[in-house]
Amino acid sequence: MHELTIEYFALLREQRGQATERLQTAAATPAALYAELQTRHGFTLPGDRVRAAINGAFAASDAPLRSGDLVVFIPPVAGG
Repeated sequence: MHELTIEYFALLREQRGQATERLQTAAATPAALYAELQTRHGFTLPGDRVRAAINGAFAASDAPLRSGDLVVFIPPVAGG
């Protein structure tokens, strides 16, 4: 199990109802973690539309997670 800090932005923050949470998970990658959170919190964005950053750097969906990591999920953004 890993103890992680998760941060959410934009739509994900709205759907979660908070910007940050700490949790224990067996998820080994950002993709697995997002799938778990999507089920738990009802996120509507598919995993392939969300970017992950680990400890301040963008990470591949299959990057390894370790206890103590800060994982940020960033949905697509629109601007004009």
